[in-house]
Formats: sequence, structure tokens, C-alpha cells
Amino acid sequence: MPELPEVETIARALAPGLVGRTILGVDAPDPTVLAGPRTRAAFAKVATGRTITAVTRRAKLLLVNLSPHPEAPDASPALLAFHLRMTGRFHIARADGPVPERARLLVRLSGDGTLVFSDLRRFGTARALFPEALARWDFYASLGPEPWDMTPEAFTAALSRRGTRIKAALLDQTLIAGISNIYADESLFAAGVHPETPCRAVAPQKREALLAAVKDVLARAIAAGGSTIRDYRTPDGVEGGFQNAFSVYGKAGEPCPACGGTLVSVKVAGRTSTFCPRCQK
Repeated sequence: MPELPEVETIARALAPGLVGRTILGVDAPDPTVLAGPRTRAAFAKVATGRTITAVTRRAKLLLVNLSPHPEAPDASPALLAFHLRMTGRFHIARADGPVPERARLLVRLSGDGTLVFSDLRRFGTARALFPEALARWDFYASLGPEPWDMTPEAFTAALSRRGTRIKAALLDQTLIAGISNIYADESLFAAGVHPETPCRAVAPQKREALLAAVKDVLARAIAAGGSTIRDYRTPDGVEGGFQNAFSVYGKAGEPCPACGGTLVSVKVAGRTSTFCPRCQK
């Protein structure tokens, strides 16, 4: 499932081809992609006629920010929010080309282009929202801070209130946004923290080291274009490269890159967690 680095990479890749273009129309070959109380017509009504002003990210959501509608009396901006889930992909196609296979949403753009959202396993969703609806969306409102907005003091305080294991806390999107299995394992290894350690038992200096590791791992993953395990590709069809730099993720049974011991795996919060028993006491 695409995590923060993959969605950030997609947002940066799409922005040059989308910002400044006006949405001419929307079609949903697979209307189940539309989340919330939105029909095809309602989704298109919100989006059509607006100009794309930015392509951003919040947690693991891709956000396409739209200008106020030129004919709307209230001049309210809007946005499109995409959740890629497991296999969601984007690319910009020619407007007169064939409908791409697996396409679930087509956003026709000025300047002879179509933003295509395709999704092999059909778990991804798209929403057309006004700002007030975004604020009322329970999932969005529940998201914790972005990793780079989290201070060591806030991170330490948040962990001290939790009785869960530290790996489960990192996966909790209400604590810190955007992290899932890959980057949790890599961050815990970098900080020397065992994934099953109760949050309250992690020493304060280790908590600070863990937050620093999270930020460093995510930054390096973004620089590498994300991680491709199976399905993820950039809008240009390019695989990410950070999987070539994994220290522990998916490497149970292999030697630890730090001490040479054998990496092992356990289940934490329903997810396989790989770690080094020597380096992560």
C-alpha cells in the first residue's frame, strides 16, 4: 500500500502537468470509486469549470486543490481527495486516446489531457469536497501531525500516554500521519527500538531518536521515489528505488546489516514486523 513517500512522489510528479489546467469534465467508468454521498453528476458538478491550483498530500491522501468556480456566487474553492489504497495509480493521458484499462475515474483537462485514476484491485476512492465538508470528514479530522510537524516533546508526550506496542503506535494514523509497515520497520531498526516494546517503556532519548529516524527514513525514501514492492509506480510508470536500500523490511532470515545476526519477524498489530534481536533489544 502506498505510504507517505510514494504519495508525496506522485504529488510532485503530477503537479507540473496539472497546475494551471481547467477541469472540463469528469467521467467515472467505475462509479464505485466515488466515496461519500456523490453521484457521477454531483462529483462532476463540484469539479468542472475549476482550475487546478496545487497538487499536495496529507498523510496518505493525494489532494488536488481547485480554484473557486468563476460562475459561483460564493467563490468557494474545492478539492479532489484520492486514497490510493493498494493499487491506485495516476497518469496523464491524451484526451483523444482510448480509455485506459482499469480506469476508474477520468478527469478531462484543458490543453488536451486527461488525468486517469486506475486501480487494479478497486479499493481506491475519490472524493470531491468543499472546505467545510473536508473539515467534517471524520477520517481527515482524525489524522495526527505530519512527521515533520511533530516535535520531540509532542512525540514523547503522546507515547507516554499509550499502553500499546511501539510498532502499533507508529501505524496509528491519529498519532502520526503517513507511516505504515515499511517505514515503521526501517525507522525502528535505525533507532534501535524493538517493535514489541510498550510505548511507555521506550526511554525518552530513544523516543527522540525514533522520531529523528522516522523523519530521516521518510526523507530518504522520498528522494528515492518511494518503494516498489509489487504495484507502485510513479505517474511516468517508473518504479521507486528505496526498496534497494531496505535494512530490514521483508528480510527475515537474512543477516543484519549492522551486526551480522539473523533478522527475525513477529506479528505486531496484525502486520509482519522484521527486526534484529541484537540491535533492537
